[in-house]
Amino acid sequence: MAKGSNTPVPATALRVELGRRQGPGVSDADSSALLLAAGKVRTDADFVFYNQPAHPSGAVRHEGKRTESALVVDTLTVDLARVEGAIERIVLAASADGGTFGQVPDLYIEVTDPASGQVVARFDSPGATVETAFLLGEFYRRQGGWRFRAVGQGYDSGLEGLATEFGITVDEPQHAAPLPAPAPPTVVPPSPAPAPLTDVPPPPAPASLADAPPPPAWARVTDV
Repeated sequence: MAKGSNTPVPATALRVELGRRQGPGVSDADSSALLLAAGKVRTDADFVFYNQPAHPSGAVRHEGKRTESALVVDTLTVDLARVEGAIERIVLAASADGGTFGQVPDLYIEVTDPASGQVVARFDSPGATVETAFLLGEFYRRQGGWRFRAVGQGYDSGLEGLATEFGITVDEPQHAAPLPAPAPPTVVPPSPAPAPLTDVPPPPAPASLADAPPPPAWARVTDV
């Protein structure tokens, strides 16, 4: 198929394969699917990928990878007969792990009817450079049936950027609030030094008892 072209597909269970040639220095690639209503996912459960491998409806499943000779194939199963009525499109994407799609040769997406083994659609992605995610194709409803379109739209923001565009909530890392700056130390001025003591001369002692003043009358002892 050429980029932008479309073809009818049977409304039944289909196998979707994302393939690439393996070799030294070739980045890994993972497939994913987003089930869209009015262009967006309804909840994060509408995003099917390796960490969330099954849609609640059972219509889309991520089946993992296998190696076939020089190829690595990542597989999804899509049962179009089980897709909920609110879902209008199922976009099929790929994300590069640890590199870009410029390092992923012979990338393709292929849709097969497993009951007959017949290939019903195949799109070989054109050359890529700095893209880290690709929307390779999509299933969409048309006149009561389903069609497949070859898309080939690249993103340089990885799987996170692609998911965000279709309404997936991506958690931001939480950072602790900065600690308040310490208060400057309180400077206590030194207490003034006490005034020096001055020598106060003691009162002069009487020269003799005779010179001392007589005691008061109440203090005198009289003989009885």
